[in-house]
Amino acid sequence: MVKIETFAVEQWMDLYEDNAKHNLAETCCASLSLKDLQSLSGEETDIIDFSHKQTYGAIRGSKALRSNIAKLYSSELTTPLTSENVLVTNGAIQANFLALYASVGPGDHVICHYPTYQQLYSVPKSFGAEVSLWKSSEENDWTLDLAELKSLIQPNTKLIIINNPQNPTGAIIERETLQEIVNIAKQHDITIHCDEVYRPLFHSLGPDVPENPPSILDFGYEKTVSTSSMSKAFSLAGIRLGWVASRSSEIIEACADARHYTLISVGQLDDSVATHALSTSCIGNLLKRNTELAQQNLKDLEEFVRDYESKAAWVRPRAGTTAFIKFIKNGVPVDDVAFCQHLYENNGVMLAPGSQCFGDGKDFKGYVRVGYVPERQVLVDGLKALREFMENGFKSVPLATQ
Repeated sequence: MVKIETFAVEQWMDLYEDNAKHNLAETCCASLSLKDLQSLSGEETDIIDFSHKQTYGAIRGSKALRSNIAKLYSSELTTPLTSENVLVTNGAIQANFLALYASVGPGDHVICHYPTYQQLYSVPKSFGAEVSLWKSSEENDWTLDLAELKSLIQPNTKLIIINNPQNPTGAIIERETLQEIVNIAKQHDITIHCDEVYRPLFHSLGPDVPENPPSILDFGYEKTVSTSSMSKAFSLAGIRLGWVASRSSEIIEACADARHYTLISVGQLDDSVATHALSTSCIGNLLKRNTELAQQNLKDLEEFVRDYESKAAWVRPRAGTTAFIKFIKNGVPVDDVAFCQHLYENNGVMLAPGSQCFGDGKDFKGYVRVGYVPERQVLVDGLKALREFMENGFKSVPLATQ
């Protein structure tokens, strides 16, 4: 039996989210109904054709859907992707699993951006690969050190895994760094796997970054893989639809071969909803809605951190839906698991503890992940309850053990 580590953040979500009064651990932009989606597109045509027979449908995803996904990667600097460059999956979590399954095995070495979603390093390890963590730190604004990347490469390094925008910090990898990663990978014939599930929600780049960082597929290097889904930036987690995209037909075919063992096809209803959401008439309004919500909510979260600056520290997120906040007492990190448990039990607010969900109990003590792009009132009420806890319950939270 293949041994795989407990998926800590998903276990935590499963344990607490159903009964949370204020769920600030959710990482999706505020969810949409089909009625909301239709309103955003301004079209009266039904999203779902109720007369259409529900067969398996297109095995790899409908051509209309895959074409719309391919347009997400359109760039004036590179050859546009086509529907053949896209494989539809059951969410980004399956896209990541398939791409990793098709890429690595025993005897291979993998380098993984860290901190990040645990799947990206635990799954390769379960396949028998050796995994080296390419660590970023708050002291350096969660940026990556390219000299360290070079030092981690081994003769058997098969894959470099990155996450852009990054979960849980909300940091981004800028164009220049992405280009250097591509250059290094080319030099050593290494495939790059980029989880881009929070793309293109670049809501706070600032004047120093004049454009959104490109997708990893925009650099013209064939041995690149992008995974994403409709869940985070597109507010449609309920349709459970994601994809693998690559310029390499070999990579797409390998993922398709593996996919036959796990999924015949995604549901036709899900396919239809995603096709509509990514259509020209809808996608612009959808992303505008989510970008404005992220910007507005982030201002409130920033105000909270500023008001409690002696107890809370962060690097302000530049993209995505998550922030990584460190809670401290007299400069010493608190026990983040106890913090989250006390907060949940006393004030009904759900957050995700950094050391348990992203650090294997060792790293990121004192950190918690906050999902700040739920519906507006959810964030307002959740922050109010969090403030009450900081005034009345924070003093009872123990310090982290060294």
